[in-house]
Amino acid sequence: MPIPILYSKLYIPPLRSKIVVRPRLIEKLNTGLRNSNLTLISAPAGSGKTTLLSKWIANCNYQITWLSLDEADNDLSRFLAHFIAALQKIEGSQFTVTDIGDEGQGMLQPYNSMPSELLLSTLINEITDIPEPFILVLDDYHVINTESVEHILFFLLEHLPPQMHLVIASRKDPDLPLAKLRVRNQLTELRATDLRFTADEASEFLNHVMGLHLSGNDVATLETRTEGWIAGLQLAALSMQGKTDTSSFIHAFAGSHRFVLDYLVEEVLQYQPDYVSQFLLQTAILDKLNASLCDAVTRREDSKSMLGVLESRNLFTLPLDDKRQWYRYHHLFADVLRSHVTEKDPEQIPDLHHRASIWYEKNNMLPDAIHHAFAAQNFERAADLLEYVWAEMDINLQSAVWSKWVKRLPDKLFSVRPVLSVAYAWALLESGEVDNCETRLKDAERWFDDKEILENDKMIVVDEEQFRSLPATIATAHAYCALVLGNAADTLQYAQKAFNLTPVEDYVRHIQANTLLALALYASGKLAAATRTLINILTNEQTSDHILTRIGIAFILAEIREVQGQLQGAMHTYQQALQQVEGRNTPTPVGVPDLYRGISELYCERNELETASQYLLTSKKLSEQALLIGGQHRLYIAESRLMAAQGNLDGAISLLNDAERSYIRGALPDIQPIAALRTKLWLAQGKLTEALMWVHEQELSPDDSLSFTNEFDYITLSRVFIARYRVEQTNDAIHEALKLLERLLFSAEEGGRTGRIIEILVLQALAHEAQGNVPNALIPLERALTLAQPEGYIRVFVNEGAPIVALLHQAEKHNISPDYVRKLLLASRQTVDTTPAKQPLSEPLSERELAVLALLKTDLTGPKIADELMIAMSTMRTHTQNIYNKLGVNNRRAAVRRAEELDL
Repeated sequence: MPIPILYSKLYIPPLRSKIVVRPRLIEKLNTGLRNSNLTLISAPAGSGKTTLLSKWIANCNYQITWLSLDEADNDLSRFLAHFIAALQKIEGSQFTVTDIGDEGQGMLQPYNSMPSELLLSTLINEITDIPEPFILVLDDYHVINTESVEHILFFLLEHLPPQMHLVIASRKDPDLPLAKLRVRNQLTELRATDLRFTADEASEFLNHVMGLHLSGNDVATLETRTEGWIAGLQLAALSMQGKTDTSSFIHAFAGSHRFVLDYLVEEVLQYQPDYVSQFLLQTAILDKLNASLCDAVTRREDSKSMLGVLESRNLFTLPLDDKRQWYRYHHLFADVLRSHVTEKDPEQIPDLHHRASIWYEKNNMLPDAIHHAFAAQNFERAADLLEYVWAEMDINLQSAVWSKWVKRLPDKLFSVRPVLSVAYAWALLESGEVDNCETRLKDAERWFDDKEILENDKMIVVDEEQFRSLPATIATAHAYCALVLGNAADTLQYAQKAFNLTPVEDYVRHIQANTLLALALYASGKLAAATRTLINILTNEQTSDHILTRIGIAFILAEIREVQGQLQGAMHTYQQALQQVEGRNTPTPVGVPDLYRGISELYCERNELETASQYLLTSKKLSEQALLIGGQHRLYIAESRLMAAQGNLDGAISLLNDAERSYIRGALPDIQPIAALRTKLWLAQGKLTEALMWVHEQELSPDDSLSFTNEFDYITLSRVFIARYRVEQTNDAIHEALKLLERLLFSAEEGGRTGRIIEILVLQALAHEAQGNVPNALIPLERALTLAQPEGYIRVFVNEGAPIVALLHQAEKHNISPDYVRKLLLASRQTVDTTPAKQPLSEPLSERELAVLALLKTDLTGPKIADELMIAMSTMRTHTQNIYNKLGVNNRRAAVRRAEELDL
């Protein structure tokens, strides 16, 4: 479904018949148009930003397009859709651009998740073909508070075509590199001090626009009291209309903004006819107004004429389109009205919201309907609407937004709404919140398991179609939940149940159940059976058009083949999936970044680090919207492996810490836990104490039961024993290592996990080498080389450092796989230690902290630094605070100065 466009957002607000002409500001805007790329008008509400822009535009020779923003534009797809619609309104004397962004509109369709930078690049290229200069105004930009939209604006400014001038009107400064733009002379700014009325302008406004007859002293007093704030002057002027003693009023006009506004509301409303003030208070709950909506809320039939009355009386009613169909109240005036009605008549507010919700539902504007249902505290209605929109929002990948709504519902509602309960369970699963999932599923299951409940309680169902398929959906959700929790047996049981309950013609659910069966087999270590199941899904002709399914299956299949030691088979699987995507003229689907990341890791194992780096960079560029669940932490792990291969172990550990913070439990088995990966790097750094602490925290023993999912932990435990023996020369440690490795080898061989077998054999060789028993060490090493050579393994050997190099030299002397051994020795010599030099600090900065510190010296804002480093803003704040603590400073400038003193 295309994203609907609200065209009233694209109309330039019309000029009123009487305004104050402000030539000094018009000239500043014209100068900025000639000399800079961006004009920023940043001032509080009621400062006249929109009116000034409307007057300037009315006499400007440029083509103009306008976009009024609202809270809903924090959704990136909605923002981009309206951004494109605004561009399509540009029309010159010899051209039209109604087709601009057509390709971009296609990118915004459901399931299409092309990164916004690529989409915007396409638009920028189209904009460069517009033959005449034009201005794009973004009004009310202060409502934007999401990093994704702010990132889009930053990208646009960095690549702004020469014929385009951007104007931003906002109550607060946008999160953009304003300092850098000032230095480059690319920014024109108008602020509150520029916009405030001078004494002459205040006189013109009060006496000519508002029709008062004030003396020079009264005007000066009022201008001083309001500090030239236009909205304050207008409120004051409205309050004075009809008064005889205006001087006394003016001298009493003082105090904080809140008290002044409270006073003015009473004065304004008091002097309005009852029918006007009643209309104002009843419609104050609405963000936007039109005649039909206002009729529904107020139960009147004259709202169209009422809106005209409000506009003609300057009662802060602004038209949103040139047909005078949609309006809004001045934001500050609306806030004041809401505050007044809340204080004076709070009982009517829920009913007003309820009426608004009904109107929005009838007009198919369901998000607004849900908003007003919650505002009315009508949770039953909100639950009905949420159940109704779940399927569509889930298909459109909006389950995160839906979850925020549904979490506001009282818990008791779910017990009688089985469809809503199951929808909530799925939303929790998709966001990685597994713990509460089973509770929601049980709320639904009791309607099928307990006949007494059906007889005594009333079940509520809004979507009958979803209810009919509920048993299969519940079984599928149970299977997914069990899989995430590591219960392979329950996963198999529930997945089979879902398969049996699903009608043959419902092939989508059959694919879902089969995929869960394959994942359960994978988690159980039954790799061959899992592979067969996945291949059967891929070869099913009904899967051919489901590109997202094919990508997801290929991703799982490639990972299994890697565990089986089939690096070439894994590479082929990834590349084949990418070819299917690249052959389609569609935006990047969800999951494609994970394919590039998987290929990067395979190249890293082959020690083709430059190629690995390029594939990882592509994955990161595509990852903004197209990652699978859990994809962010896997990206960090892949980058950590690459950094470790390049010799930067500190940086690799820092990235693992980032991965841990972004970890989300998903359906894929966690076969290489982050804590074990970090311990492996600690051992490479010689940090045995930290590694032993990990063993203690995990409560690991060499005699524990082994399984596929805990195998990597125990491989890492054997590494700890070998390292301990090298340091302490305790025979118990090396004997425990060899005994554990023997058990691990048997288990891996039984499961056909050749990738693990190679690593275990290398560790057996290193254990014998640590004892000085080279002949015994060469036996497992020779077998490891034989298994690894056909698939091109490199890093599994080279990562072991000096001990494996010594053994490889011995293998070369004994003519064991001579060509392959020479290749490994060459690779080991090319690995350079890039660990940062020792720092003159009691607690050195990590590699990631050094990277943040380097960018703190630039003009980039915090969010832009986080974006540059591909980390979350919360992670950025943590790194910054660590830097301040270690350097003994408390702000950015001091940190940079201290770093320069220490030559960091």
